Amino acid sequence: MPGIGESVLRAGVIGVGAMGLNHARVYSQIEGVELAAVADPSSERRRVAASLAGGPRAYADYREMLASERLDLVTVAVPTGLHREVTTAALERRVPVLVEKPIAASREDGQAMIRSASDAGCQLMVGHVERFNPAVQELKRRLEAGELGRVFLARAERVGPFLQRTRDVGVVQDLATHDIDILRFLLASEVERVYAETQAGLRTAHEDLLSAVMRFGGGVVALLEVNWLTPAKVRRLALVGEKGMFVVDYLTQELVFHERELAGAACPADGGTTVPVVRQEPLRAELEAFLRSVAGGLPSPVPAEDALAAVEVAACLVESGRTGRAVEVRTP
Repeated sequence: MPGIGESVLRAGVIGVGAMGLNHARVYSQIEGVELAAVADPSSERRRVAASLAGGPRAYADYREMLASERLDLVTVAVPTGLHREVTTAALERRVPVLVEKPIAASREDGQAMIRSASDAGCQLMVGHVERFNPAVQELKRRLEAGELGRVFLARAERVGPFLQRTRDVGVVQDLATHDIDILRFLLASEVERVYAETQAGLRTAHEDLLSAVMRFGGGVVALLEVNWLTPAKVRRLALVGEKGMFVVDYLTQELVFHERELAGAACPADGGTTVPVVRQEPLRAELEAFLRSVAGGLPSPVPAEDALAAVEVAACLVESGRTGRAVEVRTP
């Protein structure tokens, strides 16, 4: 892979469930990277991961893997409640970590992980993979070029069917953190206040549904609709501004611009102008960015501090849903 350098980087993956297995797959496909080892308590998941190209060694205990292998980096894709424990163990061995989002189940755990990375002098990247969606990257470029003008309103929709897997957090931490992070990334502004309605106990013991309003420091109002109850999977973001509206479809990697109609102008017959986007698997783009940062000793492409801010906003949304009141967002 261009930019990684001449030496091969040895990668490990801790937790090879649905997301971790994808990390392992992509590492095994990138030139200049060796998928050296995986760890998971499930013998079946270890078997599947070990069958990937290169035949990584498989461990039941991640501690044994960290002690036995010389690794240049690891992905941590275990349940959220274990993020601090596993990430800290890797960082204490001076191994850079990409941990899946959310960074942690609590602000305190996230802060502890950031301190561990600082003490170790290692990268700690958080897997907010939507930042690496080509349509989002193109939208970011166009916003910075002023093509939308001042942004007034955002509407994020992240809904779909319930899938059986380990869920130790609800939809706010599991799914809405994507949208919180993307909006902070695109708007370059902090969330000041939130109001949320949630419902719990429909599929899990946690919140299964979120409808929320967030107000950003720059005045943008964002509407969030998030659940794992809707039969059809939808991943969409719309930004409304002075010059019109951009709409991103994360699943198809499409970006469409709807130009604002001038007073008295006829309503356009088409559905907007499709913006050219070069499609790429977002996870591969994310891992390549992480690899470049490790190889070059560069800052993390997704700072852990940004991920911690998303967790803080998510906690405020959960609190608002529980109390029925608007909540002021604290700065991490």
